[in-house]
Amino acid sequence: MLTRIDHIGIACRDLEATVDFYSRTYGFEVFHTEVNQEQGVREAMLRINGTDDGGSSYLQLLEPIRDDSAVAKWLAKNGEGVHHIAFGTADVDGDAAAIRDKGVRVLYDEPRRGSMDSRITFLHPKDCHGVLTELVTSAEAQGEPH
Repeated sequence: MLTRIDHIGIACRDLEATVDFYSRTYGFEVFHTEVNQEQGVREAMLRINGTDDGGSSYLQLLEPIRDDSAVAKWLAKNGEGVHHIAFGTADVDGDAAAIRDKGVRVLYDEPRRGSMDSRITFLHPKDCHGVLTELVTSAEAQGEPH
């Protein structure tokens, strides 16, 4: 069962400048940064608030580190802006399977490692009214503290 909006992913060309904008404009602070080699991005997670299920909601700022990454290709086609929306779930495997059974293409056969040691998968945007959708089980929901 999807429990919350985990994060909204925003593609950017300059991570520091984008972090600075969200910090100055809205007062959001960086909660976590990392480089995800598999996804080909450098990212910053800006915590927005906590939620009833013990998780949080974030803005995920994504800067590509390689020209062949999905985010780099998306930026080249669309420019900076909202890249995807992610829903939190305690069971990414089960929810992905249930959604697949409803005819929605799930992009990974098995969930992969995401930000902050989460487990993630994506749903095909053509099956989700043009929205790239991510399902996330946080490390906390997996019983692992961040």
